[in-house]
Amino acid sequence: MLFSCARKVWFRGCLLALLVVGPHVAQAQTCLTSEDMDAATRGSLEAVGRKFFDLTARGASGELQAASIPSVAANFAGIASAVKESEPNLAGSTGTVRPPYQLTLDGKDPVPRAEFLCGVFGKSGQTANSAVFVLPNLPPGEYAVVITESAGKVPFTVSFVLQKIGSDWKLGGFYAKPAQLAGHNGQWFWDRARDFKAKGKNRTAWLYYLQARDLFSPVPFMSTMMTDKIYDESQPLQPTDLPAAGNNVDLTGGGKTYRLNGIFAVGVGEDLDLVVKYESPSVLNTQQAYQDNVALIKALLAKFPELRDGFNAIIARATEPSGKDYGTLLAVKDVP
Repeated sequence: MLFSCARKVWFRGCLLALLVVGPHVAQAQTCLTSEDMDAATRGSLEAVGRKFFDLTARGASGELQAASIPSVAANFAGIASAVKESEPNLAGSTGTVRPPYQLTLDGKDPVPRAEFLCGVFGKSGQTANSAVFVLPNLPPGEYAVVITESAGKVPFTVSFVLQKIGSDWKLGGFYAKPAQLAGHNGQWFWDRARDFKAKGKNRTAWLYYLQARDLFSPVPFMSTMMTDKIYDESQPLQPTDLPAAGNNVDLTGGGKTYRLNGIFAVGVGEDLDLVVKYESPSVLNTQQAYQDNVALIKALLAKFPELRDGFNAIIARATEPSGKDYGTLLAVKDVP
């Protein structure tokens, strides 16, 4: 069964998450694109997508919960929070439904890694109209992915993972996110990444590639020809001296060594800032945490001056084991 979970990206989104793990056996995993579906199925999925988008835009969490599969309805807090955070950007807008995908997994047992290849693939991999979905620990069943988009004051995508129960499509997963960051879309970040790469500023380029790929991905378990191309371009640039691919790194500054465990871009209005997270035993002493944050920011820019060209400010976040953190923002121009 599916259930909901909460994850903070720019807005809190609920991803498809599955708990049951069974033995790995060969099972048929098929995907139909919109062009492959019969008209009735395609029309039904598009209608559900429009209905669920409208409910999201109106903040109607209760109606979404009532239209969910039982396991999601019983754990709905994450989706309710995501709907509430998204509502101000969607209110009054009409959702446009992208061509949906229908995923079918046959068999009796959950599959540890269900991979659905959708559309036509060429000798080099994906084509302009193909997609790949990879879902962990998926039980057999009939599913669909419906992506809607809004061109409101902030371009937005709202994606629904559906599961067919009887003759009805029910909500099994929810993900909402803006399609721009600091006023820029994925293509802009991709173009800037290439510019930085051409200038030899590879770490900044890599960070911009990551942001481009994220903005082109309405859900993190989907890849397309475009996201694959961005990934291929970015991989040779993946740094070993910044936290990447789950690896933590050390940075020395102000007489201390900081264990960096995260780095990513954020938008603050029209400014593009860089968040750097590091391990801290405690942030109760906020004065000490502030001093450490400032020292880390200075050390980061001293070691990687190229970051000055890519970001308006650096935000250092001291994070203790409990997850509680303390952040400090310094404008790049104010750091000597």
